Amino acid sequence: MKVAIGSDHAGVKIKDDIINVIKEMGHEVEDVGCDCDSSVDYPDYALPVAEKVSNGEADRGILICGTGIGMSITANKVKGVRCALVHDLFSAKVTRLHNDSNVLAMGERIIGPGLATEIARVWLETEFEGGRHERRVNKIKEYENQ
Repeated sequence: MKVAIGSDHAGVKIKDDIINVIKEMGHEVEDVGCDCDSSVDYPDYALPVAEKVSNGEADRGILICGTGIGMSITANKVKGVRCALVHDLFSAKVTRLHNDSNVLAMGERIIGPGLATEIARVWLETEFEGGRHERRVNKIKEYENQ
């Protein structure tokens, strides 16, 4: 699996930890930035990650900012992206099982690196359940294609 990852200045500290987890799991990772702790604009990193997922350059994407809110709002503007803002393990699993999320957003100011890496691991290893959930996800896709 290829995973695109991006963060703004408020998410850069845990991004490297998550990159290590992705690599340990045997996946390819593309880091779109940022690599600084000075103020930057989250859309500049959320959009490239979401676009890579949307156009098939990446299978999934992970975004980190202070709260995850700005990243998730931005990513969900990109056609074909189902970005879930997650701060617990249960939601990480269920958003893959039931919603087939393809982008994960987290907030570094909300959770620490240990929980963030476990959320990323659970989210990456969980497959979409399909079934009745596929019908629901397809309704989202149909609306998006209007």
